[in-house]
Amino acid sequence: MRRNRLGSSTVDVTELSFGAAAIGNLFSAVDPAQAAAAVDAAWDEGIRYFDTAPHYGLGLSERRLGEALRGRPRDSYVLSTKVGRVLDPLPADGAPENVSDGLSEGFAVRATHRRRWDFSADGVRRSIEDSLERLGLDRIDIAYLHDPDDHAETAFNEAYPQLEELRAQGVVGAIGAGMNQTAMLTRFLRDTDVDVVLCAGRYTLLDQSALTELLPEAAARGRSVVVGGVFNSGLLADPRPGATYDYTAAPLTLLDRALRMKAVTEGHGVPLRAAALHYPLAHPAVAGVLVGTRSPDEVRDAAALLRQEIPDELWDDLRAEGLLTEDGH
Repeated sequence: MRRNRLGSSTVDVTELSFGAAAIGNLFSAVDPAQAAAAVDAAWDEGIRYFDTAPHYGLGLSERRLGEALRGRPRDSYVLSTKVGRVLDPLPADGAPENVSDGLSEGFAVRATHRRRWDFSADGVRRSIEDSLERLGLDRIDIAYLHDPDDHAETAFNEAYPQLEELRAQGVVGAIGAGMNQTAMLTRFLRDTDVDVVLCAGRYTLLDQSALTELLPEAAARGRSVVVGGVFNSGLLADPRPGATYDYTAAPLTLLDRALRMKAVTEGHGVPLRAAALHYPLAHPAVAGVLVGTRSPDEVRDAAALLRQEIPDELWDDLRAEGLLTEDGH
């Protein structure tokens, strides 16, 4: 699988990466054996970039991912995690924050920690130390500031400088920020020395808002973008009544647009989800796409979509139908 360098760092990522939120039971339970099998399938498909965060399952994603990767050569893969939420132990008699985060073997267990926003320098250091312990690994390759939307000044004035220091010390290889918006990510590109930004849901077949400022800024400064949310939380994977867009019910106008796109792509023998996966990769600033998967079958499907050939005429027809209005390809 093709690898791309992140900005001016020494970190290379595969074009397709494994998003480990789902194996942390973030939205629904995943059996431990299935979680491990999903990571094994990713490895077999050539995926060598794995992304996690303390937020995903109150540390469960990090623990499961670290365990699944522990026996593999450390220099052969790249791992990213995030800072901005620390996990505090609950009192022994405290109520769990979300028992679904503790689901294991098909039943709920008591959560032992709760999340707390913390973009202070101390919070960043503690978050990295805790993540290393949960992962059981010796280093983190990429550290992202995680959703600093409502904590901008602390993130820029405390958290980012601390990440920069950790990068200089070699504790992490590359640094960046991950968000569902473009404005603050563009500010990170302009005002800091981040290597990469993780942009979720804003450079897809249905939302090209990252083309306005974010992607041109990244390209001009030699920085990299990893694109997440390429299916916009479901609508571009399976457009149908009841499908979700940005984690809520899709508006009828967007559902109609997605169905029209599906008709065009399938006219070329290409599933809509394959076009959705390939679309961001044509931009020169995009180093890869991050896809959340919870089972071996989902991993193998994503890898197969990446291998599928997409004819240029497909993009031309989408534009001719008024379904793609940008000229990024």
